[in-house]
Amino acid sequence: YLRRLAHEGMAERYGDQVTEAHRARIEYELDTICTVGYARYFLIVRDFTDYARKNGVSVGPGRGSAAGSIVSYCLGITDLDPIRFDLLFERFLNPERVSMPDIDIDFSYENRQKVIDYVVGKYGRESVSQIITFGTMAARAVVRDVGRAIGMSFAEVDRVAKLVPADLGMTLPKALEIVPELKALATQDETHARLIRCSLALEGLARHASTHAAGVLIAPGHLTDYVPVYKSPKGDFTTQYDMKSLEKVGLLKMDFLGLRTLTVLEDALRHIAASAGDGASALDLKSIPLDDKPTYELLQKAQTIGVFQLESSGMRDLLRKVLPDTFEDIIAINALFRPGPIQSGMIDDFVKRKHRKQKVSYMHPELEPILSNTYGVIVYQDQVMQIANRLAGFSLAQADLLRRAMGKKMPEEMSRMKATFVEGCAKTHQVPKKKAEELFDLMEKFAGYGFVRSHSAAYAVLSYQCAYLKAHAPAAYLAASLTSEVGDTDRIVTLVEESKRMGIAVLPPDVNQSIASFSIEGPAIRFGLSAIKNVGQGSVESIVAARRSGGPFLSLADLVRRVEVAQINRRVLESLVLAGACDGLGGERAQLFEAVGLLLTQAQDRARAVARHQESLFGADQSFAATDPPLPFVPPWPADERLRREKEVLGFYFSDHPLAAYRHVIE
Repeated sequence: YLRRLAHEGMAERYGDQVTEAHRARIEYELDTICTVGYARYFLIVRDFTDYARKNGVSVGPGRGSAAGSIVSYCLGITDLDPIRFDLLFERFLNPERVSMPDIDIDFSYENRQKVIDYVVGKYGRESVSQIITFGTMAARAVVRDVGRAIGMSFAEVDRVAKLVPADLGMTLPKALEIVPELKALATQDETHARLIRCSLALEGLARHASTHAAGVLIAPGHLTDYVPVYKSPKGDFTTQYDMKSLEKVGLLKMDFLGLRTLTVLEDALRHIAASAGDGASALDLKSIPLDDKPTYELLQKAQTIGVFQLESSGMRDLLRKVLPDTFEDIIAINALFRPGPIQSGMIDDFVKRKHRKQKVSYMHPELEPILSNTYGVIVYQDQVMQIANRLAGFSLAQADLLRRAMGKKMPEEMSRMKATFVEGCAKTHQVPKKKAEELFDLMEKFAGYGFVRSHSAAYAVLSYQCAYLKAHAPAAYLAASLTSEVGDTDRIVTLVEESKRMGIAVLPPDVNQSIASFSIEGPAIRFGLSAIKNVGQGSVESIVAARRSGGPFLSLADLVRRVEVAQINRRVLESLVLAGACDGLGGERAQLFEAVGLLLTQAQDRARAVARHQESLFGADQSFAATDPPLPFVPPWPADERLRREKEVLGFYFSDHPLAAYRHVIE
């Protein structure tokens, strides 16, 4: 069945472009997959990715080494042609390696649960479970826990914990080495000595259980026949074994990852389609050209705020240095921006060679076709494998074992493989022993820094798609990005600033114009009501529904009358007023704010009267066609108070800035 689906998929993907190379590759991969007993795994993954695509759930182009498989591509699991992008299958699945790889799949953030529900429905609730993960006592956390247990004051424990650097991978022994004050505490008095002693003993132990963000287990029968099950305090079921233990007992786990970028792309395309109107053909991101000039101009100027993987300040610096002008450059940039390559000086070599400030040289002519895309620098693990394959005659499966040994620094394995490599170079290409040894050492140096090309290429596709939309439909793209960050004030500020920098006006929230999310209004972006603090989804839906059924609100009293009382409380209305969303309803913000309490009391009285079926003397119609009470007479707020209150609910100054009057002085 797998073979049949793969061949059908190949005909669909390549049409009349199928070559002998395609046929040979797919047969080799299918033989390997079936030999290692992996066919069912592929079929299951293909089934739920197929379900996702048919049911409007965006699926990522690929992730990790799985994107190197032509079978994955033909089955529709990934969207990256491994032949076109020179991706290696052996980096994913090696018949000579015992450990099995995973196929991790990215789904749109909002709809990931839909796919998990489908899998539960298909294989049965008794066979599918999420996976447990254990929170461990990390360096700072263990100090806090021990301090609390031995009765130290919160302030003192906090002071000691903050002496531990917050670096990634920090451990207590390491912290004691590099922070003299921490080391001194261990001998200061018995309480502090005990704190450090117990913390060292407990560091790294499991502290609590929670549910893994992405892992899902599918058992071949009832879960309880294969794995102990844990019920969390919330009532959710997970396995009692963590991911590594599940692999050891041979159970099948899948990673269903929610990727916000896919939701942003989905929303941006929706905005573009709505702006284009009926009859316009929908934009298909899979068919956009990979040599689009405006996209590369945007990347070269590093205008990548909001662009997947390319928006950090360090990444923008790298873009300005590299000045990417091909898709290959984007793949390389994604792989290079990591601590190893940055510290080793690889990036500088790459940049100088790209801009012809340093000669591109190869230790052997056979290396040119392998390293020309990266200007002679070994950037990917796949290149290490290709060098061993082409120069020393290793099979790609053997080359993958060499790459693993180099990456994991296995000295015995490496010295054995070095001899085989030198011998192979002499036999295959008459490379002198000294030259072959130099080449091996070079590969060893880069193997530790190298990145998986398939992952980098797949994520480069997403980076490019984001940049393409930002270059060609900036308002639609930024509106979608803003909506995806609704809960994060700092990100909203950054993206609003970016919109203004690009000359796109961001219109204020307005109960008569805004919807829950950020939307497109002509060439501008309209602020979404959900981004206002204290205003929940239910309240926004009720406001929008009332507006659609009865037309625009004429006043604040009209809004309170027409929206369900249960959906808008005092806090919601006050927040809307403070944010400026009611500015179009007449009156100053101070007056509207003051009127909220009275209007809500009247609305609640009316609701109670309706509930008791009471009518006035003149009948129901007249009793509810009440005239608006006059707004209270209160002086307008001074500009700085108006802005301060606006910032309370939006998280930043929107309509103006307290320092705006002094802009010329500041400049």
